[in-house]
Parts: sequence; structure tokens; C-alpha cells
Amino acid sequence: MIFDCLVATCTSAVAVVVLRRFAVLLGLVDRPDQRKLHVGNVPLVGGLAIFMGLATGALFYGQIHRFEATLLETAAVLVLLGALDDRFDLSVRDRLLIQTIVILTVIARTGVYIHTLGRIFGYEVTFGWLGVPLTVVAVIGLVNAFNMMDGIDGLAGSLALVSIAAMLLFAIPTPLHGAIVLLALLASASLPYLAANLGFMGGKVFLGDAGSMLIGYLLAWMLIQMSQVPQTHLSPVDVLWCVALPVFDTLAVMYRRIRQGRSPFKPDRGHIHHILLGAGLGPRATLAALIALAAAFALAGAFISSMAHSAGSNLTTFCLVMGVYVLTVTQIWLRQEARQLRRAPDSQSAIDVSVISSGARGHSGSPDFVGPSGQSAQRQDYRVMSAGDDAEVIRSMRRSARR
Repeated sequence: MIFDCLVATCTSAVAVVVLRRFAVLLGLVDRPDQRKLHVGNVPLVGGLAIFMGLATGALFYGQIHRFEATLLETAAVLVLLGALDDRFDLSVRDRLLIQTIVILTVIARTGVYIHTLGRIFGYEVTFGWLGVPLTVVAVIGLVNAFNMMDGIDGLAGSLALVSIAAMLLFAIPTPLHGAIVLLALLASASLPYLAANLGFMGGKVFLGDAGSMLIGYLLAWMLIQMSQVPQTHLSPVDVLWCVALPVFDTLAVMYRRIRQGRSPFKPDRGHIHHILLGAGLGPRATLAALIALAAAFALAGAFISSMAHSAGSNLTTFCLVMGVYVLTVTQIWLRQEARQLRRAPDSQSAIDVSVISSGARGHSGSPDFVGPSGQSAQRQDYRVMSAGDDAEVIRSMRRSARR
């Protein structure tokens, strides 16, 4: 297995180098805009490189069972979907439709889905056929959770490694050797991407939707399979702690957007990494803080699972922690927005006065035409509106100052 992991790492590294050169030709380039504040155009090939490394490692391993083989085949479809989304910006409806079809295909071919939560407060909670739509929602939810967390360098990939380590912490020893191998190959194939994304291996590359879909999809199915097999030590409630931070942040963001009357799927800059950046932390400090927080959630879950007398107590604790997280993060974000709104009018007033003053001096040659706040505003209005050309010039200057 160590050799296969090395194969996955080397293949992924070669794929990063090669795909980076063809990113522009393929149209897989991320360009900065109002929401994306990176510098320059960055190739979106990290996810493709990870999948190539994972698939090659699995091919060399050669002992992949039906469930893992089905996951790899359907994951290839999602990677292609993610690449098309990176290239053409597909609609949310199209992405959800294809994701649902892929998930139902896995259920139909393997029979694996969420059929029980175990014993909660002394009662065996089973879902029957309702487990199928619940599984669809759970997998899509985690896929999009990792997609939403892919906001700063190294975050989504690092959180994937934390989740894999947490799953091994909860599940070992386990009879599901194929699942462990697949997780190890995924972690190994992610290392070259992280090195490139963090600037340690040539030019920067991004994960892209192809990569975030791949990571969320595989982790979701591994958690479902390992939690539904009685022989493992990973209970259905334990899986929640393995991916606590992406789940918490996704629910917090959706809660805030719905509260504001907006679509929960419309992107913005209100995730936990944006909040920490807004609080003054740098990108690397934010990354370190979130990795530590994700690891703390997983370790806390392991401790609570060992100390709790029942899965019900474990689930109750998880829900309480989630509620505290959602409310705390929402309040911090609202305070940051309120501070920005309070600063905006003062900044805009200063810009307007400066622009009008510059325009007035340029027109009249009098440096003191626009005086302090006690001076008559009528003279300011007269000078700005005295000619249509002057007004248009000043409006243009205002727009430039705002930009």
C-alpha cells in the first residue's frame, strides 16, 4: 500500500506540472473579480491532478472491491462535471441533477445508503426507503460544503486530510480494508496539489470545482459505508465530528443568507475564512487556525464518543456545538458588516469633498472655494452644476475614486 501511495503522489505531481501548462488552452483558469481577490489568472487543475493520482494508485493496488470501483467510476463523472463547471459556469440546477443521478447510481449498484442512525436514547432509528433521499441530501451537502470551504490557499485540501485522519482515528481497527486504502490514496494524491497551491512547487494552482466535488463525494461515501457496517467502530453519529467544520460553516452561511432573504446557494464573502481575514489574520494564519479548529472538533468528538453513555448524548452534544458555532459566527459577521457600513459614509464623504474640491480648484483657480463644513453648501452646488461638462468630469472622478 505504501508503494501504491507513492505512485499516487508521483502521478499527481506530474499531472500538476503538465496540466498547469495546458490550463489556458483548456479554459481552466480562474480570473480575479469582486469576490475572488487572488492576483493574476490561476490554473484550475488541482482536482484533475488529484483524481489522476488517485485512479493510478488504485490501478496499481489492483484489489479494489465493487463499492470502491463504483465510487471511482462515478467520481470520474463528477470530476468531469466539475471541470465543465470551471470552464462554462454551469447552473446550480444542472449540477444538482447530475450529482443526484450519480448518487442514485451508487445506491442501485452497491446497496449502500444511510439506513440507520443506531440506537438514539434507547431506540433503534431506522429509515427504510427514506434512507435513499437522506443519502442523496447528505452526499450533496458534503460535496457543496467542501466546495464552499475552498476559499483560501490550502484550506479544502487540508480539511480533507484532517477528515481522513479523523476517520482513521474513529474507525481503526476496521475490516473495510478497501475503504482505508482509498482514503490513503486520496490523501497521498492531495499532497502535490497542496504543495503547488501553497506555492512550494512552482506556479500556483487551484483545486477547482472538480477537486472540491471529488473530495466531498469520496469522503461522504466513505463515511456512509463505514458508519453503516456493524463491524467498524465508527458510529453514524461519529461521522459528523469527522467533517464538523465544513458542515458547521455551510449551515451557518445558509442560515445567514436565508435570514437576509437571499438564495442559500448564491456565493458571497461570509464564510469563516473570510471572517477571520476580516478580523485581521493573514491567509496562512487563517489556514492554521481553521486546521486547528477542525482537528479540535474531531478530537472533541472522539473524547465525547468514548465518554458518552449513548449515541443520543453524542448527537445532542454535536447539535449544541453546532448551534453555538452558527450563532457566534453569524453575530461576528453581522458586526463586521455593521462596522464596514459605518465606515463607508465617512470614507465616501471624504472622497466626495476631495473630488469636488479638486474639480472646483481646477475650474476656478481658487484653492479655497470648497471650504470647511461650515461654509455655504450653495456655492459648492453652484460650482459643481455650473456646467454639464464639469458635472460629468466630477462624476467620472467620483467613480474612479470608488473603484
